[in-house]
Parts: sequence; C-alpha cells; structure tokens
Amino acid sequence: MAATNLNRVIITGNLTRDPELRNLPSGIAICNLRVAVNSRRKDNQTGEWVDKPNYFNVKVWGVQGENCAQYLSKGRPVAIDGRLDWSEWEDQQGNKRQSVDIIADSVQFLGSREGSENGGRFTPQSDVPADTGDFESAPAGARGADDDIPF
Repeated sequence: MAATNLNRVIITGNLTRDPELRNLPSGIAICNLRVAVNSRRKDNQTGEWVDKPNYFNVKVWGVQGENCAQYLSKGRPVAIDGRLDWSEWEDQQGNKRQSVDIIADSVQFLGSREGSENGGRFTPQSDVPADTGDFESAPAGARGADDDIPF
C-alpha cells in the first residue's frame, strides 16, 4: 500500500501590505498577499515571552483573488486555507532563487473593513445571530413529549 501525501496549510494573520492584483495573458486574475503570523517564544535572556513574526506569500487565483484585491488592505486580518507550492528560478544576475508560497483555496476576511475599535486585532464574532429563546428555562415540574422515553 502506498503512503498518502498531504499538503495542507491553514494560517491566520494580518496583511503586511495592500494586495497586488494582476491578470495573466489568458485573462485569469492572480492576487498576491503577504501575511504576517506571530508565534510566541520565551526569550532566554530576559525570560519574557515575545512575538516572533513569520511572513508568508500567498497567491489567490480567479474571482476570489479579485475580491481580495477589492476588499482587503494592509493590516486586515485574514484566514488562509491552502497548500504549499515550491518554485525555483534564475534572477537577472543568473543566481538561482527559491520560494515557498501558499496557494490559497479559500481566504476568509476577518475583522471589519474600517478597522476595529480594539487596535486592529481580530475579535471572533459569529455570523449567526443567537436565538435566546433556546436558553429560557422551563417551569418546574413541566413535562415534555419526550419524558416517556426510557433512556
């Protein structure tokens, strides 16, 4: 039996610059994003926890890329679900160059377009309004239709 390979990445972070949109000669849109993702580590000298930023290049294809270019801007928090793509090329001086990019399958816009009141940080919110009727308590001694079920 052959081993199954998996190439999947999910990140959340903030855009470090405005999206860059371009169209290929075929007319297909491609949007380039740069996303900063912080990880925490303990500084051995001070004992303090510090953020270490990691930067990722993200490519978003087609209509989704056009939407990213239209609605996203520097500082906006995003969630990216995609796969890693390695490429190699020669620059103008003949030096070999390499990069690993994320090819986005989906981009979720987090936070608000105008920025948030809490300094641009993402605050999780549900898109579904809460139905508080589900939390009303039943009067004591009330019996429902399922009370005869023996389990």
